[in-house]
Amino acid sequence: MLSPDTFLLFLTASLLLCLAPGPDNIFVLTQAMLRGTASGILVTLGLCTGLLVHTSAVALGVAVIFQESLLAFTILKLCGAAYLLYLAWGAFRAGASGLGTVNAVSLDKLALYRRGIVMNITNPKVSIFFLAFLPQFTNPASGHLTLQLLELGAVFIVCTLLVFGLISVLAGKLGSWFSQSPKAEVVMNRIAGSVFAALAVKLALTQR
Repeated sequence: MLSPDTFLLFLTASLLLCLAPGPDNIFVLTQAMLRGTASGILVTLGLCTGLLVHTSAVALGVAVIFQESLLAFTILKLCGAAYLLYLAWGAFRAGASGLGTVNAVSLDKLALYRRGIVMNITNPKVSIFFLAFLPQFTNPASGHLTLQLLELGAVFIVCTLLVFGLISVLAGKLGSWFSQSPKAEVVMNRIAGSVFAALAVKLALTQR
């Protein structure tokens, strides 16, 4: 079990990290603006499912593979970059009746959730970040290290849900206002496509 002091310190650090601009919260922001609050939350749930994978990888030592193997790291990051480019292509092709429609949310819930999972697990930097970040808050005297790592991962996921959920609500309201204008909706699609393309390039150029 984590001590109260360690828990509060880790909780504060996690909330600040979730609030800092990064690929995941920018991804949630663009999806919520294009498709509405519900879509942002679904993507957030997908991202958090991906965080479960990364937490397990760190706890079981699998994350070391991505830290030590350049080939594994490169393959995974290129897969993630290719997926982001695919999303960018779809956003650029979408018009005013494309990604911003309400029907797209109700008909594509699984796809939105899956989008969040793929976005997260194809970024090897998340596993490496967890590998460097989580162990700093463990203490061998406080119990089994694997259980402590899983507990820390769970706290980080809860923080992600809270912060990204708030981003989804705010971005969804802003997107709803913009979607009243077909021209503004097209502009949002173009901006989203540009963001996805930029994230793809950033991920492809990422070094260990």
